[in-house]
Amino acid sequence: MISKELQTARDFEDAYLHFHTNELPKFHVTGGIGWINDPNGFAPYKGEYHLFFQYYPYDVTWGPMHWGHLKTKDFIRWERLPAALAPDQEYDKNGCFSGGAVEMPDGRHLLMYTGVSKIRRDDGTVVDKQTQCVAIGDGVDYEKYENNPVIDHTMVPEGGSSIDFRDPKIWRENGMYRAAIGNRSEDGSGAILLYKSVDAFHWEFEGVLAASHNQYGRMWECPDFFPLDGKDVLLVSPQEMTAIGFEFHPGNGTVCLIGRQNAETKELVRENVHAIDYGVDFYAPQTLKTEDGRRVMIAWMQNWETSACKPGDMRFFGQMTLPRELSLREGRLCQNPVRELENYRESKITYQNVMVRSDISLAGISGRHLDISLTVRPGNMSEMYKYFRIYLAKDGERYTYIRYKPATGTIRVDRTHSGFPYDIVNVREFPVRLKDDTLKMRIILDRCSVELFVNDGEQAASFVIYTPAEAEAISFSAEGDVLMDIEKYDLSIDR
Repeated sequence: MISKELQTARDFEDAYLHFHTNELPKFHVTGGIGWINDPNGFAPYKGEYHLFFQYYPYDVTWGPMHWGHLKTKDFIRWERLPAALAPDQEYDKNGCFSGGAVEMPDGRHLLMYTGVSKIRRDDGTVVDKQTQCVAIGDGVDYEKYENNPVIDHTMVPEGGSSIDFRDPKIWRENGMYRAAIGNRSEDGSGAILLYKSVDAFHWEFEGVLAASHNQYGRMWECPDFFPLDGKDVLLVSPQEMTAIGFEFHPGNGTVCLIGRQNAETKELVRENVHAIDYGVDFYAPQTLKTEDGRRVMIAWMQNWETSACKPGDMRFFGQMTLPRELSLREGRLCQNPVRELENYRESKITYQNVMVRSDISLAGISGRHLDISLTVRPGNMSEMYKYFRIYLAKDGERYTYIRYKPATGTIRVDRTHSGFPYDIVNVREFPVRLKDDTLKMRIILDRCSVELFVNDGEQAASFVIYTPAEAEAISFSAEGDVLMDIEKYDLSIDR
C-alpha cells in the first residue's frame, strides 16, 4: 500500500521532473529535482543495478529524508523510477536515513534503512532516536515491515549509542544476512557494529568490526565492508575529522581501512589506512559486486560544509560520482571510471611529445563533457621542471586548474576561480607517487564536475564546479620543459 506521503512525493515528481532535464549533468546521477545526498541500496536486483539515494524532492535544501530511485544496466544510462520510501510511520517520521539493499532468495527486494524519530530526554533536550527498519518490494513498490524496527537500542552493545546508530549496509554471506551499522562508542568516537540474521527480520549482534578510538574522526557513518583481491576492505565516512598531513582533511572525511577480518572476534585487523578520495566533494560511498565480478563504487559528489552554497536559480542539488571500479595495488585502494564509459566516447584526438614551456592550447582540446588522459614527463633530463598545470572549464575570467610540483611531489586542484560566489574550501593538495618521473592523469569532465584519477587510479579527487557551460577552453602551462602526451574523447550519451 502506498502511503499518502509517498504518493505526494511521486505526484510531485510526475509534475516537475521533466522541466529540468536540460540543466542536469549528462552522465552523473542527480535527483532530477530537489536535494540528494548519500547513495543508498546500491546493489544488483534481477539482472539490473539499482541505486536509491537520500532525497528531499520539494526543495534544494536538506529536508525529511525520502529515498529516490533509479536503475541501470551499464552505470552510465539510468532509468528514473518513482520515489521508493517516504517518512510516513511513527518510527521514521523524521526521516528514512541511509541504508542498503539485497535480493532475497525468493526474488523479493529488501531495503534496510535507518528510521529516525525525535525523543525528549529527561533534561528537556530533543535528540534523534535511530533504529534499523526494512521494507520489501518488487523493484518499484515497497511495503514497510509491520514489525519495524528490526534492530533497536536494546541490541546496541554496552557503551554504544542509540542516538548515533545508523546507515546499515546489508549483504548475504554463506546463507546468512549480515549488516554493518555505524555507531558512536563510549569514548565518543566512531565504531562499526556487525549484526546477523537468518531471515532479515530477526537480528542478533555479532561483534565490533572496527573502531576509531578518536584516531580517525568521531562518528563513523555509511559503512561498507567487502572482500577485494584477497583482503577485507572497510569504507567509512567519519565526522569531525582532524587534518593528518595531506592525507586527511578536517571536517567530514572518508577513510579506507584494509586488512583481514578475524574469524572469531569479527574484528578487522588493519594493515593500511588511507583516504578514499582527495577532493573536496566526496562522501558516503557504497559499493556493489557486478555479475562479472567487479567491485564498483559510487559516492555523493558533494560535501556538507559547502552544501548551502549553490547558485540561486538551481532547481536540483547534489549529484553522484561516476561509478568506479575498485582494485588493490601495493596495499592501496585504486579506482578508475567503470569501463562502460568507453562506449560513450567519440571524436578521439591525440597528441604526442608536445613540449610545454609556457601557456599553450591545442586544437580540438576543449569542451565540458570529456574524457582526457595525460602523460607528463620532464622535457629536459638535466633540469627538472618547476610545475605543470592544466586549466579546465576556462573562459575570460573563470577556470579550474590542476597543478603538479615535482619539488614537493604534490598535486593541487584549485577551483577558486570557477565561479563560486562563496568563501568556501576551494583547494585540495595531496602527495602522489611517480615512476620514472612520469605522471599519469585521467580527467572526466561533466557539466558541473571534475573527477581526477592519478597514476592509473592510485588516487582520485572529486570536485563540483558551477562554471557556466559555455566555459569550454582548456590550456596547459609549465615552468621549465615538460613533454606531454594527450588523448581526448568527447563523451556523448545522446546517441
